[in-house]
Amino acid sequence: MTIDQGGVTVTAHALHVPDPAGAPADGAVTATARDLFSSVAPELACGPDQAYTVLGRKGLLFKEDSTRLALCAVHRAFGLPPGRLTEPLPGAEHTAVVVSSNFGNAQTVRDIVTEMRAGSAHDVSPLNGPNASSNVIASTIAIRYGFTGPNLMVCSGATSGLDAIRLGALLLRGERARRVVVVGVEPGDDTARGLAALGPDAPSAPATAAPLRPAAACVVLDSGGEGPRLGGVRRHTRLDDIAEDPAAPTPLRLTAPGAADTGGIDLTAYLGEVYGALGVVQLAVAAAWLSAGQRPEPGGALITCGDGEDGYASVRLDPAGSPVLAGAR
Repeated sequence: MTIDQGGVTVTAHALHVPDPAGAPADGAVTATARDLFSSVAPELACGPDQAYTVLGRKGLLFKEDSTRLALCAVHRAFGLPPGRLTEPLPGAEHTAVVVSSNFGNAQTVRDIVTEMRAGSAHDVSPLNGPNASSNVIASTIAIRYGFTGPNLMVCSGATSGLDAIRLGALLLRGERARRVVVVGVEPGDDTARGLAALGPDAPSAPATAAPLRPAAACVVLDSGGEGPRLGGVRRHTRLDDIAEDPAAPTPLRLTAPGAADTGGIDLTAYLGEVYGALGVVQLAVAAAWLSAGQRPEPGGALITCGDGEDGYASVRLDPAGSPVLAGAR
């Protein structure tokens, strides 16, 4: 199934991945992934405990790691100076927020349950209680930057990053929003890592599993704006079903983890597992690569994420000014 995204473009993008150099670094494919990532994200990203250097100290009390990382990615995508805003961003009205994260608040939920079992609900701080909602990341972004459009949280497994992109594009095409801020984020706390190690594709021994890495990415979608253009978001049951359109060259192929033998670049070979953030991370990398004007040949990028249990999703990102897809399949 393909959903035509019409004239949706990526007008801004940012990555916020603390210490990617600490991730695995073996093999030629990994070196390619490292070089690509470094070329589009040259700035060092702070960890969640240092988020105040980007966001300012006010308003971060009781904010979890995933929320802090997501806010940093949004802050960078809009090119804002360090510190908290004193008024909503220009154009904040009718701006929607869609966030992809599968483990974003798992640590908080576990902590609250532990506190309640050991005592009662009165032992849970009223400042921490809202963090038990998975939508807390998206709602915090909307409140902090004054975005008044629809507010969605996507927790749909390995394809959730591109699922969030699809929903953001649908909001624009349905005229529910004039601009959509899409964020993919995962934390790196012990609870999230433990859950990630239980996945179907993880090694049987959690101690040997590639750990979940804290990561955040943000892309800003607009209808008819200047920037790389989204093609149709497709859903697939098998990785083998994803085929490049020979009429549309794709010199950059970012693929699902463990599928680099299909000819694409697996960013997780360098970054480590970023799960629900991967689709947005890949799209931000592709948008930066296309916008840099250093493409060695014509064409855009093909982005794929997913796994054998959740299925796969893919999307094309074409250079600015490319033809708009017609129809939906």
